Amino acid sequence: MLAKFLSFFIPINVTKKKSAISKSIEVTWNNGQLVLDSQNTNYSYGSLQRILRKGLKYIGFERIKSFENILILGVAGGSVIKTLVDEIKFKGKITGVEIDLEIIQIANEYFKLNEIKNLEISIDDAFEYVLKTKDKYDLIVIDIFQDTTMPNFLFEDFFINRINFLLNFNGFILFNTMVINEKERIRNIDYKKKFDKNYSVRMYPKVEDHNELFTIKKLVL
Repeated sequence: MLAKFLSFFIPINVTKKKSAISKSIEVTWNNGQLVLDSQNTNYSYGSLQRILRKGLKYIGFERIKSFENILILGVAGGSVIKTLVDEIKFKGKITGVEIDLEIIQIANEYFKLNEIKNLEISIDDAFEYVLKTKDKYDLIVIDIFQDTTMPNFLFEDFFINRINFLLNFNGFILFNTMVINEKERIRNIDYKKKFDKNYSVRMYPKVEDHNELFTIKKLVL
């Protein structure tokens, strides 16, 4: 494919769409790979896939393979789901929650997300979804951005407590955050303090320049 070959030299735009939620969404060939970008940042594949793959490696691929139920808050193009299915060979249930229907339509068309048999997609606000779900999860991946901005609710006690409630013992939260300024750096330090001795919290700074990853394990005491 010519576009794929040329993308090793210059990015080749495939499609660009407007979204009421994500504003501008672009699918581009970049270094031989299809990626999904917002106006100012990578949404799926590319650097974001590398970031979340690192987080999953911190948890451990073999451990994840033994899990039964995984929740993804913020699907976008589904690169973390592809890592789970294609690389880790995860066979359990994956539930993906994405507020932007237009992004899911793009993910289905260009990244074949709808062909993954053990994936169920819910078009919903992540905050609303975690309030009403009755399921418990072995892994909860939080990867929610509106371009380069993270919603405030992700760092508020009510949401954190609800996520903790939905997590099985010995389960993990993988939380991808963006830190661009001092205010956001302090926000992340404060976030880490919100977990007591029932949790093992690790922060991995400077993953791909501006990202900090958290892995949070719920302990059996």
